[in-house]
Amino acid sequence: MDRTTHDLPPIPAKRYFTIGEVSELCHVKPYVLRYWEQEFVQLKPMKRRGNRRYYQHHEVLLVRRIRELLYEQGFTISGARNRLAELGHAARVEADDDELPDGLSAGAMIASERLVGGAASSVSRALQASPAVMAESGFLAPELPDLSLLSPEAAASLRVSLLSIRDLLS
Repeated sequence: MDRTTHDLPPIPAKRYFTIGEVSELCHVKPYVLRYWEQEFVQLKPMKRRGNRRYYQHHEVLLVRRIRELLYEQGFTISGARNRLAELGHAARVEADDDELPDGLSAGAMIASERLVGGAASSVSRALQASPAVMAESGFLAPELPDLSLLSPEAAASLRVSLLSIRDLLS
């Protein structure tokens, strides 16, 4: 594990990643990823048939951030957990925009994370993405009303509900 974050391969622009793919992208064994799920509340991959884990892009970035804190900066699990809480967790991963899917900037990720109180939300990112990105990801939505009229809590709740519905339909 002497590789640095800079030696990691680029993250492909795709919707979901298996635990094996995340393991290769982050240079972390699958059993370590499963352990980190228990230790870091922010890391919650979607589970489908047979409890198979599917990680989204923001979760791969979070795994890389956790790896950096533990392996490169020398934090303990508890210290890394506290550091992620201080930083507002995965949204503040210092990722280059070229690591993000087309149409999604680091600023958009941070804004969407803030809207849902630190919980990652694919829907809020998809709502901010370009139509081409939405079409490519299979997430097409009709024209939405002006959500700026809603309180931040109501907008966050709406986005979380939309994410749940989208996941149920996919």
